[in-house]
Amino acid sequence: MGHSLNKSGTIKREFLNMKKITFTAAILIIFSLSNLFADTANEIIEKFTKQSAEALEAYLQKNPTASDKSEAIDFLIQSYGRLNMSERQTELLKSKYDGLAKGAELVPQEFFGVFQELFALYMKTGLKDGAKEALEDAKKAIVGHPQADRFSQFLDQMGGELNKPTVGDKMEMQFTSLDGKKVDLNDMKGKVILIDFWATWCGPCIAELPNVIDAYEKYHDEGFEIIGISLDNAKDENKLKQFVKDKNMPWPQAFDGKGWQNSLAKKFGITSIPATFLIGKDGKVASSNLRGPALGNAVKKELGL
Repeated sequence: MGHSLNKSGTIKREFLNMKKITFTAAILIIFSLSNLFADTANEIIEKFTKQSAEALEAYLQKNPTASDKSEAIDFLIQSYGRLNMSERQTELLKSKYDGLAKGAELVPQEFFGVFQELFALYMKTGLKDGAKEALEDAKKAIVGHPQADRFSQFLDQMGGELNKPTVGDKMEMQFTSLDGKKVDLNDMKGKVILIDFWATWCGPCIAELPNVIDAYEKYHDEGFEIIGISLDNAKDENKLKQFVKDKNMPWPQAFDGKGWQNSLAKKFGITSIPATFLIGKDGKVASSNLRGPALGNAVKKELGL
């Protein structure tokens, strides 16, 4: 009986301790949630993404040959992309690329998936030398594969993007506009200029057009200009002229009727549209591929308003 009572008392004490622990945990959870709700969604995501990345980096340092190392690195690459930590993201991607099978053993989907991501990251961060070096290495890596010739054509096509302007670059551009006027980008120094590669047949371009027009109407009198470069074909010249008139687009349009072979599009490595470049007052690219409200905000910033 005594043993039974003692056991009961122990159980009771354990239960009370459990209630204490549960209560403490509840307080911590409530405190954590209050902190969560005190932040914006982006701040919460950034905070926990950073914490997760730090924990994974520590894990890989302690377990350099972990069986789940590949999964950890993939998560880190995505996390550093989210955190705009491009230097570490590039380092991890390069390491992953270097570890892939090459030559006859190359696995196309895996190889080109990682290579394209690495190449795009170099381009995005303005490291054209890194992108060029990666391209040259990829051309060596495909040697010996049964589909090497087809892969080489694809890589040559990607190489055209090396001509694509990045932040800090200066774009040289002279043409006769759709309405017969001479346009020279050098004569517009001191202005903030949006270079817009587009076409009337491009759905995403048309969807973005209201934002472009809105920015023009708001900031043109403050020194904002637009240069349109149409990738429409020769047969659609009249359609283009009518479209520009109907949509009230008074800025100059470069048009040679060659579609994707447009001379300016080829010169600047344009392989997809819409493609936009915002030129600052110093005549250099300040940002690119702005969408939605981000365009107006960037224009306002460059104008110093």
